[in-house]
Amino acid sequence: QVQLVDSGGGSVQAGGSLRLSCAASGRTFSTYTVGWFRQAPGKEREFVAFISGSGGSRAYANSVLGRFIISMDNTKNTVYLLMNSLKPEDTAVYYCAADRFGRTSNSGSNYDYWGQGTHVTVSS
Repeated sequence: QVQLVDSGGGSVQAGGSLRLSCAASGRTFSTYTVGWFRQAPGKEREFVAFISGSGGSRAYANSVLGRFIISMDNTKNTVYLLMNSLKPEDTAVYYCAADRFGRTSNSGSNYDYWGQGTHVTVSS
């Protein structure tokens, strides 16, 4: 069993940056794929980015490519999402999730464990 705690959300102006953190307890991320997803008010949850346990595989949604960077610190068992050049359309609740089978997938249905979510609000 893995417990995920995501944090780092807040309110920023357009063009600003935030760094989200996803800390795991219960076991290490070394063999898991960790993803970030987001859900805006009135919209369905969507994929943002994932990173494999080895860090060798990463992927991003087209909407965040070039602006967001996902990284992993295995010594802290934490995954980060650095969000730069934020836009109002990035406003959402952001969730980290872990796939215990280590698949590289952008489908939320493949992820077994989820954080509680952290709110990001970007004002214009």
